[in-house]
Amino acid sequence: MLNQLDEGISIYDRSGVVARLEDNLQTYFGVRHAVLNSSGTAALYSMYAACGIGPGDEVIVPAYTFFATATPLLHLGATPVLADCDASGNVDPQDISRRITPRTKAIVVTHMWGVPAQIEGLKRLADIYAIQLLEDGSHAHGASVRGKRVGTFGRAAAFSMNGPKPLSAGEGGFVLTDDDEVYHRVLLHGQYNKRCRNEIPGVELGRYAVTGMGLKHRIHPMAAAIALDQLSHLDDYLAGRQRIAEYILGELDDLPGLAVPRTEPEVLPSWYGLTMRYDADAFDEVPVERFHAALQAEGCSELDRPGSTCPLNLLPLFQDPGPLFPALTGKLTYAPGDYPQAEEIHLTTLKLPVWNREEDLPMVDRYIEAIRKVTEHHAELKG
Repeated sequence: MLNQLDEGISIYDRSGVVARLEDNLQTYFGVRHAVLNSSGTAALYSMYAACGIGPGDEVIVPAYTFFATATPLLHLGATPVLADCDASGNVDPQDISRRITPRTKAIVVTHMWGVPAQIEGLKRLADIYAIQLLEDGSHAHGASVRGKRVGTFGRAAAFSMNGPKPLSAGEGGFVLTDDDEVYHRVLLHGQYNKRCRNEIPGVELGRYAVTGMGLKHRIHPMAAAIALDQLSHLDDYLAGRQRIAEYILGELDDLPGLAVPRTEPEVLPSWYGLTMRYDADAFDEVPVERFHAALQAEGCSELDRPGSTCPLNLLPLFQDPGPLFPALTGKLTYAPGDYPQAEEIHLTTLKLPVWNREEDLPMVDRYIEAIRKVTEHHAELKG
């Protein structure tokens, strides 16, 4: 990676480490095109713009996701239509189906915490209504369903590569697609000049190559070098996570009041995080906040209650976007209580990291021991 400092710290076209990483992403995912971006948010923004989403369009997005899944839509003048989630925390195809209108331009799916959503059902739904299926794979690099990788089911997919993601560049993102027009428009949205002049054929779009749309979403070459090194080890890294996730699930599966994820044999998660659902009824109504604090006091410092990843209807930006987006034509008046399943899951979720090395097992065992201890002595937390 340090060699990149000698090779170059600015790349204006598809060459060097940028070309090498994009080539490797195309091979890894089995797609025709990959475009690197400066962040996952930038990747989502370029993907939505390239897929023709604009003012007056409605796009169905999960109510429970990180807000960047939806915020680029506001910049494009489109209306995010929130859909509730299923018991796993992923978006519910049945709830989506009742929110489709003649103005629906796309369905977006996030694979929460690296566990694939009901992606085959969502693809069938998108095909029935002839609308675009787009994926936010930011938690799910390398995850798959029946051997087909997340990020290859829809017209396009966007991924983040910031710090803790399964594939990390420190900061970065990328768009995947098999669609030539989407590819060219992703380039125009955030690359411009040399890269667009080299790669976009013809007059219709090619005449805009020098300026593109005036935005710069290029990845830094050092970030690309970090990700390229990690991509060569990604499957081994995910296999390690899978082994430890299975071990944790086996150890915690019998604990009352803590529901752990269950996946079908044909579903392979990336285990960006391992969530547990807290049932206060099983703990004599001890609040989840007190249970979480007790676990942290036992040394579980990395056991988390997700904050900014939450039901979007709880955020001021989706309750009253007008002061920040005065030109938005769609009406957003979401409020607490609008998405009961998403809100319940958010309020009751505890998230464990998933380690990936055999030498991490002593740490894993300490976490498991602490969870068992607090579970068994929960009565002491009352009052």
